Amino acid sequence: MQHQSLPTGSHKIIIAMSGGVDSSVAAALLKRAGFNVAGVFMRFWHESGKAENRCCSSDSEKRARAVASKLGIPFYAFNFEKEFKKRIVDCFLRDYKAGLTPNPCVVCNKEIKFGLLLEKALALGADFIATGHYVKIHKFVNSKQIRYSLMTAQDKAKDQSYFLWQLNQKQLSRVLFPVGDYTKPEVRKLAKRFGLPTAATPDSQEVCFVPDTINNFLAKYIKPKPGHICASSEEAQIVLPPRKHKPKPKHQGLAFYTIGQRKGIGLSGGPYWVLGKNFKKNRLIVTKNQKDLLKKELIFKNANWLSVEPKLPLRVMAKIRYRSKISAAMLYKNKLIFNRPQRAITPGQSVVFYLPRRQAGKGQELIGGGIISS
Repeated sequence: MQHQSLPTGSHKIIIAMSGGVDSSVAAALLKRAGFNVAGVFMRFWHESGKAENRCCSSDSEKRARAVASKLGIPFYAFNFEKEFKKRIVDCFLRDYKAGLTPNPCVVCNKEIKFGLLLEKALALGADFIATGHYVKIHKFVNSKQIRYSLMTAQDKAKDQSYFLWQLNQKQLSRVLFPVGDYTKPEVRKLAKRFGLPTAATPDSQEVCFVPDTINNFLAKYIKPKPGHICASSEEAQIVLPPRKHKPKPKHQGLAFYTIGQRKGIGLSGGPYWVLGKNFKKNRLIVTKNQKDLLKKELIFKNANWLSVEPKLPLRVMAKIRYRSKISAAMLYKNKLIFNRPQRAITPGQSVVFYLPRRQAGKGQELIGGGIISS
């Protein structure tokens, strides 16, 4: 297997080390390639007196230090607690209060990992930063410009390009992704071969600063605002009739529900799925028919193009959430129309766009994305 080329020379690289296997192997690959490597552990915010943030627990830091010691590279810890709370957690709560379902990992990548960390690394004299993300960068050079493209990873199941659509050319020119051409099983084998103490460390997939469930976390910061539950997709005019001698069903606040949700609605005679929200009347709209969740069109805002804005309309492949299937669609200005209906298109989530064809040996190019508004 031919892997993406890394820059040559004695470049100074700061690698973000989380104590997981991916960033550990990324550090080992850079060290093996002869770079001047230093490991950095980022400390993020967590609730006072509560469980530690999973991304930066004391155990995670110990594992990262152990890997750095094994590799013989310097190791530092950066305290980003205040910045993380302001830029990630506060934004997360603000969006939920507005009835949206945000993706904090997208914001963290833009603001912290490839924002604040990159700024600090460059100020300290680093040439590049690196992470253990499963994604690839390819550099295209012609007579007029140098362009950096973000490509999907070799491991389609682990590809993390979805979370990186808010990056720009300046950031891409200073970032390395050493494990992008490897599959997860290959990365674990490399960890064993290098003798890294993180070879068997399990993956973390939940929101890192939420200690148990999202609703329990939200309940500490968002006051309940009960309202009626309705069975209508037309402006929620039809209030579900109460059972005999029972009060009309109430939701606990629109912030605590997301499109497509089935559990936790509190209605008998179901199953019901959350179909929408009427903010003016504070009503939760539900349905018994899953097909009501299917839509072909969405409107998005805050578009970001990793290189130049494409000429529209454009045929693309798109995803409306990390684990959804990539699907064919037509991209217009602030609107996307899928060839086939998608389930539970959710305001606040990211929609990302790829060029239709995979490039041999390179993957599929991510060209941009936006925030779903409806």
